[in-house]
Amino acid sequence: MTVFTKVVLFTDADGRARFREEPIELAEGTPQSMLSALMPSGGMQLRHSPVGFRSQFHCSPHTQWVFILGGRMEIGLQDGTSRIFGPGQHFYSADLLPAGATFDASVHGHWSRQVGPDPLVTLFVRG
Repeated sequence: MTVFTKVVLFTDADGRARFREEPIELAEGTPQSMLSALMPSGGMQLRHSPVGFRSQFHCSPHTQWVFILGGRMEIGLQDGTSRIFGPGQHFYSADLLPAGATFDASVHGHWSRQVGPDPLVTLFVRG
């Protein structure tokens, strides 16, 4: 079976952001061009973040795929860990504020920042 590894940024049961990986089966197409099933989307946005960009802790406003087109992006979690994504890499952002919760920057969310000498260019595709 051919698979695509989906990197997921999600809110765990304790309200904290974590990463996990999930396989997406590529079962359609031909052996030379394997495809996943068609997935719905709710639009897309491009973003340019200058050198030095860094956000505060926040939750994603909705689920979305984030594809890095240029530069590098670091995502930091409450536990002090982080991951850096470069051109051609992705993650699926599902780090949503738990239902009924009031945002607490010491518990919820993640931060993001531009890393390195090049501006960060990203493509967001709503899930």
